[in-house]
Amino acid sequence: MPTLDLELLRSFAAVVSHHSFAAAAVHLGRTQSAVTQQMQRLEEQIGHPLFVKQGRQKRLTEHGERLLTYAHHMLALNDEALRSLRQGQLEGNLRIGAPHDVAETMLPLLLAEVARTSPLLQLDIHIGRSPYLMTSLKSGEVDMIISNRADAQFEGVVLRNSPTVWLCAAGYVHDPTKPVPLIMADGPSIFRRIGHEALDAAGVAWTPRYTSSSLIGIKAALRAGLGVTARGVEQLDAGLRVLGAGDGMPRLPDLAYHLYIRSHVVNPVTRQVFETLKKQLRLPRTDTPAQGLAGAGSGTGVTA
Repeated sequence: MPTLDLELLRSFAAVVSHHSFAAAAVHLGRTQSAVTQQMQRLEEQIGHPLFVKQGRQKRLTEHGERLLTYAHHMLALNDEALRSLRQGQLEGNLRIGAPHDVAETMLPLLLAEVARTSPLLQLDIHIGRSPYLMTSLKSGEVDMIISNRADAQFEGVVLRNSPTVWLCAAGYVHDPTKPVPLIMADGPSIFRRIGHEALDAAGVAWTPRYTSSSLIGIKAALRAGLGVTARGVEQLDAGLRVLGAGDGMPRLPDLAYHLYIRSHVVNPVTRQVFETLKKQLRLPRTDTPAQGLAGAGSGTGVTA
């Protein structure tokens, strides 16, 4: 099978990032005609056009979009391998994500350990909601994430088992004779799901009181005394308190927080950091990837 030319891929990535063949040529120190010829050679290699004309611009085709993702991975791996071999130290870029729930608790400890063992490593930190972080991990937009979702397709280790509790404002007056006013995340949320399931299983009536797209909004509604939410115990502070069995609230299950690494990772930096974290933090056994084991375009435009 033919081998993709990294120089052609580098020029291709430059054309896309600079939105112009001419600007890419200046960045690469080549002539515009030379860059055009490179793109023609690359199209010959993959057997499909990379660009389609749209007005005065050229936009990526579906094959162009797919190749761009591979180009970024291949160029990053090439560059990091050369830096590592030349410098003799672990160097490069690590993209790590974490949900808002543990951005101030688990994540700092993890980052501190990475910085201690790999001081030359550049860290790119992504904070977001767990389901979206899992999607980013699948697409290769991040290298590792902390997540409270179980997903056997990824290799991972358990960082912590965390209790889930019912939270309300410190001054909130709970009336067990009325439906529980719930404060919830909108969209996909594991806390929303387990809260609903626990209340329904216990026969406790509830009503949606407030929804938010962020943890900040949820905590603001809690402190305002608008209702109750199911959340990790990490969110408990002086302005909040826990409701329990004595208040007529059902017990909630603990959640395991995992550190997951991207599937089929070939980047030696990502793999070495992951293995170092397992060793230094004495994390539980590794879950195995799910290979029989448990556990149209974006509209990117360029001009010729």
